Amino acid sequence: MQIADYPAQEPFNPNAAVYHDEVMRRGAAAGPFVESRYGASAYQGVAIFPALRPDGRVLVFIHGGGWTNGYKEWMSFMAPAFTAAGVTFVTLGYRLAPAHVFPAAYDDVADGLAHVLGRVAMHGGDPNKLYVGGHSAGGHFAALLATRSNWWKARALSVNPVKGCLPMSGVFRFGEGSGMSTRPRFLGPENIGNERKASPVEDIDQATPFLIAHGDRDFPHLMVQAEEMENRLASLSVPVRRIVLQDADHFIASYRAGEPGGIWVAAALDFMNPKQR
Repeated sequence: MQIADYPAQEPFNPNAAVYHDEVMRRGAAAGPFVESRYGASAYQGVAIFPALRPDGRVLVFIHGGGWTNGYKEWMSFMAPAFTAAGVTFVTLGYRLAPAHVFPAAYDDVADGLAHVLGRVAMHGGDPNKLYVGGHSAGGHFAALLATRSNWWKARALSVNPVKGCLPMSGVFRFGEGSGMSTRPRFLGPENIGNERKASPVEDIDQATPFLIAHGDRDFPHLMVQAEEMENRLASLSVPVRRIVLQDADHFIASYRAGEPGGIWVAAALDFMNPKQR
């Protein structure tokens, strides 16, 4: 889709505006892709970037934007680094706050992932080799998909189809102890318990392996949360690795996710090849 074809969303803050322009510039020549919808909203869509010589691996990546902004097109710039390595790359969109509050977007990414499972084989992907990641708010949703069984059981799947999770600058805790100065509006009304329900570090069951990453100049509360999530997973004997990207703030960390031969891309490709771990 063209950005102009989407319904209006919250105005960007200055940092988000710069990020939007940059990722759209980088993704302008990302290569051929196939779009489809999993719901009635324009935001409920996916774009699949087939690999020229697919090896079956699939990476579904979810955009950030503070739960109030963003487009699946933001992550298109990452596609060439992965399709060149044989990975079928997928970007996934979801409905935004404040119009849609938790668990609406969580349900969306779950529906979107189920939609991808049914279509990716047509584009060289193997549904049994599916990984999910995301930046910022997208990393939060990816972590929920990788640590909760409620979504895949509700969709009549016999197991969690996610083989591993790759959150970049993700959010893992809300409410007390989160370090957030402002309560995210996607949580909906206060005092209904969504802080815990939306926190991937809580209520973990049947978690997949994790590759956690953030910048060394990322938002401080996200760096603390990443370490907490790493420790929590390790305490449950879940395979986990945390990468700190040097000279990277919250937005530069995202750009690194599309750099062929870069540290994060190399680590991600290795992570998605369990035989090499």
